[in-house]
Amino acid sequence: MAENLTYKILREHLVSGELKPGSEIGIRIDQTLTQDATGTMAYLQLEALGVDRVKTELSVSYVDHNTLQGSFENADDHRYLQSVAARYGIYFSRPGNGICHQVHLERFGVPGKTLLGSDSHTPTGGGLGMLAIGAGGLDVAVAMAGGPFYLTAPAVLKVNLVGQLPPWVGAKDIILELLRRLSVKGGVGKVLEYGGPGVEHLSVPERATIANMGAELGATSSIFPSDENTRKFLKAQGREHQFRPLAADPGAPYDGEITVDLSSLAPLAACPHSPDAVKSIAEIGPIAVDQVAIGSCTNSSYRDLLLVAEILKGKVVHPRVSLVIAPGSRQVFLMLARSGALAELIASGARILESACGPCIGMGQAPPTRGISVRTFNRNFAGRSGTADASVYLTGPAAAAASALTGVLTDPRTLGEFPRFSEPERYLIDDRMIIAPPEDGRGVEIIRGPNIKPLPVQEPLPQRLEMTVLLKTGDNVTTDQIMPAGAKILPLRSNIPAIAQYVFAPLDDTFARRALETGSGLILGGENYGQGSSREHAALAPMYLGIKAVLAKSFARIHHANLVNFGILPLKFVDPADYQRLEQGDRLAIEDLHRQLEQKEITVLNKTKDFTFAVRHNLTPRLLEIVKAGGLLNYTKNKNSPSGDLS
Repeated sequence: MAENLTYKILREHLVSGELKPGSEIGIRIDQTLTQDATGTMAYLQLEALGVDRVKTELSVSYVDHNTLQGSFENADDHRYLQSVAARYGIYFSRPGNGICHQVHLERFGVPGKTLLGSDSHTPTGGGLGMLAIGAGGLDVAVAMAGGPFYLTAPAVLKVNLVGQLPPWVGAKDIILELLRRLSVKGGVGKVLEYGGPGVEHLSVPERATIANMGAELGATSSIFPSDENTRKFLKAQGREHQFRPLAADPGAPYDGEITVDLSSLAPLAACPHSPDAVKSIAEIGPIAVDQVAIGSCTNSSYRDLLLVAEILKGKVVHPRVSLVIAPGSRQVFLMLARSGALAELIASGARILESACGPCIGMGQAPPTRGISVRTFNRNFAGRSGTADASVYLTGPAAAAASALTGVLTDPRTLGEFPRFSEPERYLIDDRMIIAPPEDGRGVEIIRGPNIKPLPVQEPLPQRLEMTVLLKTGDNVTTDQIMPAGAKILPLRSNIPAIAQYVFAPLDDTFARRALETGSGLILGGENYGQGSSREHAALAPMYLGIKAVLAKSFARIHHANLVNFGILPLKFVDPADYQRLEQGDRLAIEDLHRQLEQKEITVLNKTKDFTFAVRHNLTPRLLEIVKAGGLLNYTKNKNSPSGDLS
């Protein structure tokens, strides 16, 4: 029977369940990646699982988020990450070596392999024909310990690309067009599988840009075929031996199809404050710009920055504009330097940042008050930039560079003839900033700074819950709003009692104090609750504050999994109209909870207003046992055999 590419890879890696959309399956994970914002907690969890060495084919620990060392915490955590990597058999990519997704694409990604990463943009690997999935750090820790990764078997949406991109229109415009059509909820429960004659005109870095921002659709993953362009990229990286041709079978079934005519696209921008608020740049008009930021895991490849250098060559940025550029990896940085392109960028007035995430996660370069920032990044949620009242527009690198020159949001087609260049036949290969682990790490001392606190663990789920509604939110609440990042807060990621003080701070700065005083709280959410980053702190810190359940109209995939992983009960309204009947401060009670959970539908009493209403869950029997145990760590340790084999 003909199969699509997604299900071919899933079938090769299936260890439990039935490959049918909507069913829970467990798959074997070949590779994992972590970054330092989520990695410290993931490795504390790996230590708690009691294994001697990771059991994956390859695991890599990257330092790319918290490289701004304003105090001791980040530097201490970097030492912890390096020592724990050596202890457990994990490659360590040092600070300055680059953004995890860019480096992994260059040096480690392999077509047909599964990759699980503690970062929501892990699907970047789909540009190489990998099935790459973002998850919470605890799921990644279990995979490193040899356990399967469980997910709902996805529906597969075929994205049929036809035609060829016109000059000045890029890969970013393709994914922005899909966001315009499908919205930030349009990919939930799906893998986007790209095909059609237009694919052959896209290089691997361009494909990676598209796969990267599939996360903004809420998709489980995105994947491209592994073809001649893939082989050329791997050959240029000195890894042609890892090439494997992969494609969907002729006549393969899909759960839906959408066609994008590349020749019809124009330069696009996502307007504040959502990646799906997409319009053409011509439609938006020449609004004045204060800042331009080029980089991030979406648009910091050598190809992207060569284009920017060509646009800026011989020119100077507008006097009103601050332009910052972050090469995505040390490889990109060195190649720009040796080609002379870096000199052109510097001569234009660009400020060159280190190869890290930086401004994308609010780690420096916050815009001015009420500023307009044009960024080649993947998210423009309100406040994510570090300035609460700034407006961020997301574009491709050509539009960003053009806007830096003119001082207004600019359609790059006004620049004239498009510069022509091709992918290099050979990338500069220097892996000295990647430290391989020793053969036996049992003698390695793990170094812990004073900011690394013990991992809080949830108690098993009681038979009765009585909870106060501590906060009522609207739709599309992001993990940035639940657990903000930025230079002030991210250094506390290893210290849950400290970072928990900032839970929901952008929405209600009294939340943490009220939650601790109440001791047993519930959050009311709207549609797509928890969209955005994979950061498990958005579940772990609320758990520490005493949150027992989240009741929402619908959940984003990764955050729903993280809630379960930390023993917080995710519930949905049976009748969405009940959302309007509930208010902050209401006291809710659930009796005989374990029995009701077995029935899927649960009766809740509003003790404050004296009425009952129905909620439900969509937890599989395995997920239900995890919640009852108080989370995945408790559940896994209970299930673990004396040999440490979690498979």
